[in-house]
Amino acid sequence: MTTTDWPTEIRVTKDRRSLVVAFESGAAYTLPAEYLRVTSPSAEVQGHSPSERKTIGGKREVEIVGVEPVGNYAVKISFDDLHSSGIWTWSHLAELGRDHETIWAAYLADLAAKGLTRERR
Repeated sequence: MTTTDWPTEIRVTKDRRSLVVAFESGAAYTLPAEYLRVTSPSAEVQGHSPSERKTIGGKREVEIVGVEPVGNYAVKISFDDLHSSGIWTWSHLAELGRDHETIWAAYLADLAAKGLTRERR
């Protein structure tokens, strides 16, 4: 994504389980709510350094309850588990879409290594 590649569509699916994002470049992604929640750019998830990053399990059934614009560069996404502190920039959303397979595989490996699951306990 370039700095001039702006989103042309951002919408939550009817079942609240995904966010659809399309860009001027023609790239379009359907990002699952669980994926967005566990990769949230918030300090709660990412910490303030790589060593503080948390692996979040138990979010398979999470839903998106709100999407609000943040200036002209990002959106704030709220989830039904009350998480709402992350701000997703256009470039971050594009990266999550473009690199979904790699990021998701690393997340699943991290869950397994820590004895966590995607299911709520």
